[in-house]
Amino acid sequence: MSNAPRLTALDALHRSLGATMTDFAGWDMPLRYASERDEHNAVRTKAGLFDLSHMGEITVTGPQAAAFLNFALVGNIGTVAVGRARYTMICAEDGGILDDLIVYRLGETEYMVVANAGNAQIVLDALTARADGFDAVVRDDRDAYALIAVQGPESPAILASVTDADLDGLKYYAGLPGTVAGVPALIARTGYTGEDGFELFVAPEHAEQLWQALTAAGAPHGLIPCGLSCRDTLRLEAGMPLYGHELTTELTPFDAGLGRVVKFEKEGDFVGRKALEAAAERAESAPPRKLVGLIAEGRRVPRAGFPVVAEGQIIGQVTSGAPSPTLGKPIAIAYLDAAHAAPGTAGVGVDIRGSHEPYEVVTLPFYKRQK
Repeated sequence: MSNAPRLTALDALHRSLGATMTDFAGWDMPLRYASERDEHNAVRTKAGLFDLSHMGEITVTGPQAAAFLNFALVGNIGTVAVGRARYTMICAEDGGILDDLIVYRLGETEYMVVANAGNAQIVLDALTARADGFDAVVRDDRDAYALIAVQGPESPAILASVTDADLDGLKYYAGLPGTVAGVPALIARTGYTGEDGFELFVAPEHAEQLWQALTAAGAPHGLIPCGLSCRDTLRLEAGMPLYGHELTTELTPFDAGLGRVVKFEKEGDFVGRKALEAAAERAESAPPRKLVGLIAEGRRVPRAGFPVVAEGQIIGQVTSGAPSPTLGKPIAIAYLDAAHAAPGTAGVGVDIRGSHEPYEVVTLPFYKRQK
C-alpha cells in the first residue's frame, strides 16, 4: 500500500485558491487559505466554508441496526428519531474511548455513523467485528461522500438562497435529505465551531459544483474558505473535545467529564459496560482530573502535553492550546487535579519550557454564541 496522502474531491480547487496544505490523518487537507485569524473571525461574525471530506462515513442498515448500534456504542441509539442525530462514543472493552461519533438516523433501519478521520478504520473494524450475530450490515462509505460545511451566523441565509429545504424546521443535531444548488445532499445541522451551521454530505463528483455555488451565494454575506487551523481554534474556544487531545484510549468518558453520553439504562449489554460502570463509581467516590479552561495572563502559548503546576507541584496537563482570536489572549484546555480545578483557583501556571506562566482557571467553554 502506498503512503501517499488521500486527496479530497476538492483538492485541485484548494490549490487553485492558494491553500497551505498539510497532512492530516493521512489526508492532504487545507490548513489555511490566507490568514487563519481572518478565517476564524469570519466564522464568528459572518460565515466560513470548510472541506471536511476526510471524516469517515459508515452506513449501518438492517432489521437489527438499532439493536446492534446499542450494543456497539455507549449511547441509546434506539431512541434517536428518524431525521435526528446524536453525539456518542465507541469504547473498548476496558472503557477506553476509541472515538467520539455523530450517528444520524436516516431511515427506520438505516443509520450513518460519522467518525474522525484518524479513527475511521479503527471504528469500521470495531463495528464490523461487533456486528457478528446481529441482522445488520456495516458498510464503509468513506468514498461515497464528500463533506462540505458552512458555519457561522450568516450560514442559514446563505444556504437558504441555494436550497428550498426547510432549514427553519431543521433543528440542531438533525439531518434531512434535500437539494442544494441542484445537487442531492444530506443536510445536517451540527457543527464543531460553536456557531450555527450546516454540514452537507454529497457525492464526491458534486463537491466542486456545490463549493462554487456556496462561494457565490456567500460572497455578499462575507463568507470565505476556511482551513483546519481555524477549525481548531474555533472548537477550542467552544470547549469541544478533539480526539487524540482531550479524548484517548487511556481515558473513559467519565474521565473526560462526558459520562452523560453513556446510557446504562438502555436494554441489554453493550461493549465496555462493566468497565464503564466501575469508572462511573470511581468518578463518584474520587473525582478524576477535571477538564477545565485556562486563560493566559501573558502572551506565551501553551501546547498539548505541557505540565500545569501550582506550588511547585505538577497538578495536571494541557491537552490543547492556542492563541484565541476572540479573547485576544492564549487559551488552553487541561486536565487538572480536582483540588485545583475550581474556577478562579489562584497560583496556577503552565510550565512553558521551564518558566511558569500564570493562568486563570475557568469553566468551559471560553465562548458561547448569543442565541
